[in-house]
Amino acid sequence: MSRGFLLVLSGPSGAGKGTVSKELIQRNEDIVFSISATTRDKRPGEQDGVNYYFMDEETFDAKANAGEFLEYAHVHNDKYATPKEFVMNKVAEGEIVLLEIDVQGALQIKKNYKNAVFMFLLPPSMTELKRRIEGRQTETEEEIELRYSNAFKELDFVNEYDYFVVNDTVEQAVLDMEAIIRAEKHRVKRFKYIKERVIGEKNV
Repeated sequence: MSRGFLLVLSGPSGAGKGTVSKELIQRNEDIVFSISATTRDKRPGEQDGVNYYFMDEETFDAKANAGEFLEYAHVHNDKYATPKEFVMNKVAEGEIVLLEIDVQGALQIKKNYKNAVFMFLLPPSMTELKRRIEGRQTETEEEIELRYSNAFKELDFVNEYDYFVVNDTVEQAVLDMEAIIRAEKHRVKRFKYIKERVIGEKNV
């Protein structure tokens, strides 16, 4: 049996990570979404334990100090983290775990967990990115400018990733991601007994 793997998805605010991730999971039963912890306030329609684990800074810091997060970072004046236990258990069971996280978090995972697959979601242009952020109508003008400014800094790290996908349309972005996932499922290093399987001695 092949082990599962972490699929780390990053990209600037407004690139469409949430929309693309949701569509990807709806279309692929073997992909599990990892819910992040955060100290930021809920947006309209969000639910605790569904979109994020919402918590105050004291609780967040206590969990971080106890080593309960796979990674954590300070982004846009708020804190985000990936709970470790869920991710490790699902990977051990052979599942693909999708982590939708920022660049800081992705770099932590890259340093500490060598078997993850890293994917960067790009907007078709920076003009379109700003239009999308403004269209959400969930941030103040100051917050919009902060996210837009940070997007340029995040693009500096795209070369740290294994793959990029341009989110011109959600449909094409998901198709591109599915193609990458199919290829990763066939990496030789994920199959300990590939030779034995071919000659009929073991199941992969």
